[in-house]
Amino acid sequence: MAVSEGVLKWAMRIYPPLLFQRIWVVGFDKGYKGVEVRIKNSFLNRNYNKSIFGGTLFAAADPFYPLLFHQLFIKKGYRLKVWSKSATIKYLKPSLTDLSFRIKLSEEEILIAENILNTTGKYTAHHPIDIYDKNGDICVSLMNEVYVRNLDFIDPNL
Repeated sequence: MAVSEGVLKWAMRIYPPLLFQRIWVVGFDKGYKGVEVRIKNSFLNRNYNKSIFGGTLFAAADPFYPLLFHQLFIKKGYRLKVWSKSATIKYLKPSLTDLSFRIKLSEEEILIAENILNTTGKYTAHHPIDIYDKNGDICVSLMNEVYVRNLDFIDPNL
């Protein structure tokens, strides 16, 4: 379902798996070409070392590339199946402060994905996410593999 950037921002803000882990969507860029997310260090997501649980960090990064691709392409009229196919995460330093990250899709990435969807029917690619602390240091580096399938694609070779 296509929704506005503002509606999806608020839906994600009150979505319980994100809300209770103190994951806050600051906002989606116009046209779903990016998103900014913050993670508050809170007693709700803090481990015994006083850093944010790794699961919270993983949960914060997991849904956003698929959401961006889904909203971007359904607004162009595509019928899709989209999900995070896989991810790898590297914890580089303890996350003792609030954290944030920003995802941006370039016009080139969007054009490549659209071309692949129109010629092979499915797009799979790895997209990086670096999560920063208040000092600008990278605490977490994540690689998210996104799978997008064009449900209306018919292979001309069959």
